[in-house]
Amino acid sequence: MKNKNPHAGSDFDDFLKEEGIFDEVEARALKRALALSVQDLMAKKKLTKTSMAVRMSTSRAAVNRLLDSINTSVTLGTLNKAAKALGKKVRIELVSA
Repeated sequence: MKNKNPHAGSDFDDFLKEEGIFDEVEARALKRALALSVQDLMAKKKLTKTSMAVRMSTSRAAVNRLLDSINTSVTLGTLNKAAKALGKKVRIELVSA
């Protein structure tokens, strides 16, 4: 019996592209990974959101936005401040798709 599923044999990226949501899903996944990394480093350094904000010279609301995996808007300036507050540096690279 032939499979009538139009997505059978395709990969998930193809499905997301067909649905027109690939870029949004990819951005959220990247932001989630970033937020989890920052949260993990904050926990290791025993930093609260308030103390992180002080180290970054910003507001707690800005830290909340940084840690919000749904909010994909993060500036390089904010990311750089967060990295410095955690004793890290930002490294960004473009790679082949």
